[in-house]
Amino acid sequence: MNLREKIRQLIIRFKKINGDPHYVALGMAIGVFITITPTIPFHTIIALFLAFILRGSKAAAAIGVWFSNPLTIPLFYKGSYDLGMSVLGNSAPFSTKYESIIELLKLGANVTIAMVTGGIILGILPGIATYFITRKIFIKLRLREKA
Repeated sequence: MNLREKIRQLIIRFKKINGDPHYVALGMAIGVFITITPTIPFHTIIALFLAFILRGSKAAAAIGVWFSNPLTIPLFYKGSYDLGMSVLGNSAPFSTKYESIIELLKLGANVTIAMVTGGIILGILPGIATYFITRKIFIKLRLREKA
């Protein structure tokens, strides 16, 4: 299956998610927020847990974490590192070869805490934007279904 077909299948699944626009948008926002944090391999687990606690769509949260991929992860990690170190006033070496939170833990608590802090801060705006975009899309989808 090529990339175009995978994207088409994802859109079809996305459209079939049940629930009101707020419910779906909240789940998607949670997934996107979590995908920016350096918490691989726990993205999906964390997103599902938060969606459960915050009463958002678990299916949308799982889809939202798919925005993390081999092309975006190094950018998210580097941004999380830079922002977290700046906010906390720390400095330490960084390499994009660290692909999971487990590998980051080996660097020490200062780096791990800085990256998680930076990731949380970086995830806020995309999460909020995702909520409003997804909500608007689902309001339109639900109106089309009623028509």
